[in-house]
Amino acid sequence: MPTDTKRPRVICHMMASIDGRIVTGGWPLSKEGSRQYEAVHATYDPDGWICGRVTMEQHFAAGTRADAEVAREYDGPAREDFVAPGEHASFAIAVDPRGKLLWESGEMDGDHVVAVLTHRVSDEYLGTLRERGVSYLLAGEGHEVEVALALEKIGARLGVRTLMLEGGGGINGSFLRAGVIDEVSLLVAPVVDGRMGTPALFDVPGDGVPPHRLALDAVERRADDLLWLRYRVVAS
Repeated sequence: MPTDTKRPRVICHMMASIDGRIVTGGWPLSKEGSRQYEAVHATYDPDGWICGRVTMEQHFAAGTRADAEVAREYDGPAREDFVAPGEHASFAIAVDPRGKLLWESGEMDGDHVVAVLTHRVSDEYLGTLRERGVSYLLAGEGHEVEVALALEKIGARLGVRTLMLEGGGGINGSFLRAGVIDEVSLLVAPVVDGRMGTPALFDVPGDGVPPHRLALDAVERRADDLLWLRYRVVAS
């Protein structure tokens, strides 16, 4: 459990091949096997889930802004976060530091859309998000989101207590580096992928990043020979 009670408990929930790759397209799984990811997700009864810009762009967003629009940055006094009016039972949260993603509305399959941005994002973009009912949280002065601050705001502003981290290797790696992952929920598929250059579970750029020890809490055999492994992240 998080030591900071303001932030939610973070579970990194992923499906990977035997060789640790996470791009599932083309994997020889049955329909029941493919359904295991969402089935296990539901067992946590989370308040929200979070992904990075790349995953959201590929699967959920309505598109991206032009580079020239993204390049128009804000350099003024601090601005407030925005939580769209209404009752929001669950959240789909996009870590989008420079505000590249376009959203048609603030709702996605019953989840309320929240963008996590840096303070450099333009007023025009924030205005568009408000018009479309998309909430946003500002966390970071530069071009990178401050993960710990973002999580504090997700807990305090949105009331999220259990958050599923379901991104690519990059955002998973950034959360791991920040020391804010409490549990790893891993579905190991009976697949050897072998495609070089595809993302792994955790990709942490730079040198001097120490490996993290995990403690095994549970192992369960699921449909289609998948294994569900649950690990606690051991504090270093």
